[in-house]
This record gives sequence, C-alpha cells and structure tokens, in this order.
Amino acid sequence: MHFNLLSDKDLKAIDALLDSYGGPKEISRKIESMRDYPTRKKIAGEKGYGATLEQAEEYAKSFAKVEDFVERHNLQLDKKGICTAQVSGFQGSPVTLECMRKVAESGDVLFPTEMISVVALTEQYIFSGDLLSTLAMAENILGASKFCSTNIIGTPLPEERFVRMEKVTGETFERKALGNGFSQIILKNMGTAFGNLGGVEVGNNNHIVYLDGVLRASLETGGNFFLNPSWSTIIAACYCAREIPNLTFKISMLLSTQNTIQLRMLMNIMKEYLRDDGTTPIYEINIGNAATTETFIQCSEEMEASGLDVLLAAHLRINPDLGMENFNWTENAFKVFEAGRDLTIKYESDGKSRPYDTMEAYFLGDDERNEKSKLIGDVIYHKCVQCDKDAKEIMKRGHKALFAEVSYR
Repeated sequence: MHFNLLSDKDLKAIDALLDSYGGPKEISRKIESMRDYPTRKKIAGEKGYGATLEQAEEYAKSFAKVEDFVERHNLQLDKKGICTAQVSGFQGSPVTLECMRKVAESGDVLFPTEMISVVALTEQYIFSGDLLSTLAMAENILGASKFCSTNIIGTPLPEERFVRMEKVTGETFERKALGNGFSQIILKNMGTAFGNLGGVEVGNNNHIVYLDGVLRASLETGGNFFLNPSWSTIIAACYCAREIPNLTFKISMLLSTQNTIQLRMLMNIMKEYLRDDGTTPIYEINIGNAATTETFIQCSEEMEASGLDVLLAAHLRINPDLGMENFNWTENAFKVFEAGRDLTIKYESDGKSRPYDTMEAYFLGDDERNEKSKLIGDVIYHKCVQCDKDAKEIMKRGHKALFAEVSYR
C-alpha cells in the first residue's frame, strides 16, 4: 500500500501557481536571466545600490588566497573527504558589505563558498534592490557557490498577494489584517519563535504561501537557493521545482534530521518527486545538532548508497538560541573527514558571546537591521574567522576545502 504525499487537489494548486508565473520553463529562463552581474549591477544602480557594489568590488581585491596558504604550508590535499565552508547570517547588503570590509582589512581570511541568510522575504527586501544587491555581492563579486535565502511563512504581505494566490489556486488562507493594506498568516503555535517566525508551523494549505514567496524572490532577483524548514514545504518544493532545474533548496536543522530514520524519511520524499534526470531539487541537508559522529557518517553512507547527490552539513558552532551553550562539533568534524566522508561545515556562531550573535538579528525589521549593520557585520566576520581557522586545520590534515571564488587566484 502506498499513499501519495500530494493529493490531486494539491498538485493542481501548485501547477496553477506555476502557470500564473508563466510555467516552469519560463520561470527557469527568467531566473537565469537575472543571475549575470551586468544585469544585477544595472538594476542595483537604478535602485540606489551602485556605490555598494563598487565598494564591494574594491574590498574583494584584498582577500586572501587559498593557493598562498597551501604553498606556505607545503600542503598535499589528497585525502578523501572534502570540506565545504559555509557561514550563516548575511542579513542583507549593508551587513554583507561590512563583513567584506573587515575580511579585506584582515588580509588573511579565506571566504566561505556557501552563504546563508535568514531575512524574511518582505516586499521591501525583495523589491527595493537589497536582496538583489546582496546576491550580486555574494554570487557575482565573491563567487560564492550558493547563497541561501529564507522564506518565512509569517511574513506580512500586501493583502493583494493573498487575494491573487486564492484566485489562482482555489485555496484559502487564514490571515489577519495588519493595516496599510498588509495581511499576515495566522500562526497558532505561540510557544516558540521558531513555530511562528521560522516557518515550521505550516498549517492547512500554507505551503502555497511558501512557494509563492520563493517564486517571487527568484523571478525578481535570480536567487535560486532557499532554506526549507518544514515537511510539507519540502514535499511541495520537490514537486514545484521538478521542471525548474535552477531552483534548489536546503533543509534546515530545525526540521530535526537528527538520526538515520529521519534522513530516510527525507530520502523517500525526494525519491517521490525526482526530476526526469534522476536528480532532486534538494541540494543540501543540515544534519541536526544532536547527531553523533557515527550518526553523521552513517547518514553520509546511506545518502551515497541512495544515488541522490545531496550534500550533508553540520553546525560546528551555534549561538545559544539554537541549542546548548558552548556547543562545539569541531572534533566530530575531524573524525568525519578521517573517515573519508564529505562534510559542509556550518557556522551559526564563532562560539563567543557577541551582541547580535542571536536569533534576534534574524528577525529584525528591514530598517532596524540596516541601522545595526556594523554590529551584525562584525558578528558575521567573526564567524568567517572561525570557519577559516577550522578549514585551514582540515587542509593541514590533508583534505581539500572549498571556498568562494574570490579566495582563489
């Protein structure tokens, strides 16, 4: 006996949403058209971010290079087990620029190749040029392999967005009016910020709201990688992006992928809605903080055996909002590499207590976040420093580590 994860009604609603944006092929084409630097720079300039990108270009000229480090230490990077460097918290263009300034001044930090941002996809963030400029810095100037944006279910949106979604899909969305033409999905699990702000509570048909936010951001900015913290939105995303090859997703540790049983659940979801070429829209999974080295290695082995080409990440340091105080998975990571397994090392913190090294910085309003950009940028810089330190130690142990293109000659 087999139960379909999505009903015919679900499928028709998602198909209708895709068609309302021109269909999968047109969506894919439009995303790609927004990803080259000249296009982004032109639009950013028109929206007032031209000077920001020019300053970022100058900072990037001073970044340290991997080849210099390898040559200086006479390293042989030939052991199995590849390290991918990832840092979280690039909260918009002012924060990202401040981090770049400090990295350029240090002259010694190798920049991570994956950058994560947990900024609500508000109208201002998407359409003001802020997100587009952040992506231009990350993907075009720094050459990051991935920049992950986050769609949060509880983000206030213009009421007309909800009206459009209901008309297109035939679904209804329980929401409250906020005034000034804005509405918000009503979230009922008030016990935790994660349940409301993190998007874990995706009741009823609210996965449509998640998908709509992803599509709007992709089409406006060329962003193509999004955080996904709930089971229903993962399923919907796998179906939605089957025919959009340049749209990918990262699964958050908030989903609690803490053991191999939960990993197998995810693999079954992915297998249900594979693309025609056998790939999945899921690019990366964060294995949860509770996992031991042995569990991570087993997850890696089972993922490889599945035939699915999906990266696995682990937090090496976290801020106290995400788990236990003084959490440090670094020695576990070394053991994973010693076992010859690939690992994406992720930093939610550098392990020190700093102002705005908290989840609070993820949920500031657009204006307040920009006002505090120097403080938040300093936090991100120190995460990059810790990531650089650990990745260099991994290289000294004979493993290849991946950084952004700006860190290579």
